[in-house]
Parts: sequence; C-alpha cells; structure tokens
Amino acid sequence: MEMSKRDWKLFREKLPGWQENYMARLIKEYISLLSAEDKNASDKFWELEKKIKTDRRHPGVILNMEQSKAIYDIISLVRFGVISFDDLADFSEDLQQEVKLILNR
Repeated sequence: MEMSKRDWKLFREKLPGWQENYMARLIKEYISLLSAEDKNASDKFWELEKKIKTDRRHPGVILNMEQSKAIYDIISLVRFGVISFDDLADFSEDLQQEVKLILNR
C-alpha cells in the first residue's frame, strides 16, 4: 500500500514529535540507570554506552523517510513502542487498517 499524500504530510508533521517523546523516555531510562546506587560507576558507564549504541538505531531516534516505505516505518514505530496505535487516529482509515492487518500477522 502506498501512503496517500494527506497521510504522508501528516506523518512528516508528527514524526519529529513522536521521536522527541521517545528520546525523552530514553533519557529517563538513562537517568535511572545512572542513579542506581548498587552498581559501580564503570558498570553504569559501559551499560549506558551499550544502551545508547542500541537505541540510536531505533526508528524512534533515526528514520530515513521515504514515502514508499512509510507504512513500514509506522509499523516499526508501533512495534518499538515509539507510538501506540491510538497515535494513528488522525490518519486515514485505509492506513489504520493496513497497519492493523500487518501488526496482527
């Protein structure tokens, strides 16, 4: 399914906010990790480095936007917990149904 022009425009508008919210959640996780009193500083450092290295590849942090792949990007955003299906309420019914169909496979 190719995304409609309206959905594509909406996706481009919403994505930065979704990513900002996701990265804010990540930062809270990092703060929690760094605040743990039962670990050595070196353990916290290396655990944080590993987590950031992994997180930076998630679609909630970086995403190459192409209209032809946008539906799959939205599915990835849902699967990674960047957004919920409810965040798609403003999108067309066709897009929502396609996402739901693929997620339920």
